[in-house]
Amino acid sequence: MTSLFDPIRIGDIPLSNRIVMAPLTRNRATGGVPTPMMAEYYAQRASAGLIVAEASQISPMAQGYLDTPGIYSAEQVAAWRPITDAVHAAGGRIVIQLWHVGRISHSSLLPDGAAPVSSTNRIANTQTYTRDGFVPVSAPRALRDDELPAVVADYRHAARCAIEAGFDGVEVHAANTYLLEQFLRDSVNDRSGPYGGSIPNRARLLLEVLRAVSDEIGAGRTGVRLSPLTTFGGSSPLDSNPQALYGYVVEQLAPLGLAYLHMIEGQTGGERHPADAPVFDYAALRRAFPGAWMVNNGFSRAEGIETVASGAADLVAYGRPFISNPDLVRRLREDAPFNTLRADKLYGGGADGYIDYPFLPD
Repeated sequence: MTSLFDPIRIGDIPLSNRIVMAPLTRNRATGGVPTPMMAEYYAQRASAGLIVAEASQISPMAQGYLDTPGIYSAEQVAAWRPITDAVHAAGGRIVIQLWHVGRISHSSLLPDGAAPVSSTNRIANTQTYTRDGFVPVSAPRALRDDELPAVVADYRHAARCAIEAGFDGVEVHAANTYLLEQFLRDSVNDRSGPYGGSIPNRARLLLEVLRAVSDEIGAGRTGVRLSPLTTFGGSSPLDSNPQALYGYVVEQLAPLGLAYLHMIEGQTGGERHPADAPVFDYAALRRAFPGAWMVNNGFSRAEGIETVASGAADLVAYGRPFISNPDLVRRLREDAPFNTLRADKLYGGGADGYIDYPFLPD
């Protein structure tokens, strides 16, 4: 019987166990550049089979929150390198999540006060984090079809930068209401032409991105994250037919040879089986995808162990438990108690609530 603690190879990346540190935005990359403190933070958590580093913008126009890191400039590549080196020195593996927030942004965060870009010009009913704290997002501008090749090129460039920075691979963020999901869902995407209307058209940008990234760094170092039922309080309503949409997406992803698919079950950070959401057959998508299958969203120790043992997933991602428990793998293995999360230290700040959580004693 397969164990959560068994090694696995996902694409070209060998992992020591099947416990994944999920990407977690912490807003500590001053001016978009990773800091030395981040090397200690990630190295402390290198016992995870895989670390998915926090979502990182692929271009200046891709940013949506204050002090999130980028992965597109020489300065950022150089700043990430000590972080990946520290994780590797501690025996870990680390990929980076490639991020374009689309309309979930504010003009104060973008070059020359530009409007955010999206599949639509309709504003999202949500907030983002700026120098003035949480404020409503700005009205977006709908991208023209002739601008989309440049977006694909930005993902390709960011993937190359990630490898130059020492990452073992990348995860393309196509979840949680951000740009690629804004194209996927008919609740947001109201455009006509080759990137709107039908499911194949709405999935076109995501598939172009994944083919470009795979071509640039290898499919065996490329993963993708999806969240079919996440709405974040209605800021991105569900597609009219999530099963058909995501069934098509996974069917098209299957031949690409990706290292893994990271599936968020239910509402990100909320209910795994939302009462107001349609029944969704994740197992059908799992059967259609030949690569490693990673699940996420509030799995307990027992649920994680059972999920891998049953074959329902190959890997289980844990988010906030990794923030307050740098030695989470050991705690899961030994069924040890968890440290208490200091929620007021999640976003922004310094070492407090970041690199000072205690390890279990030897």
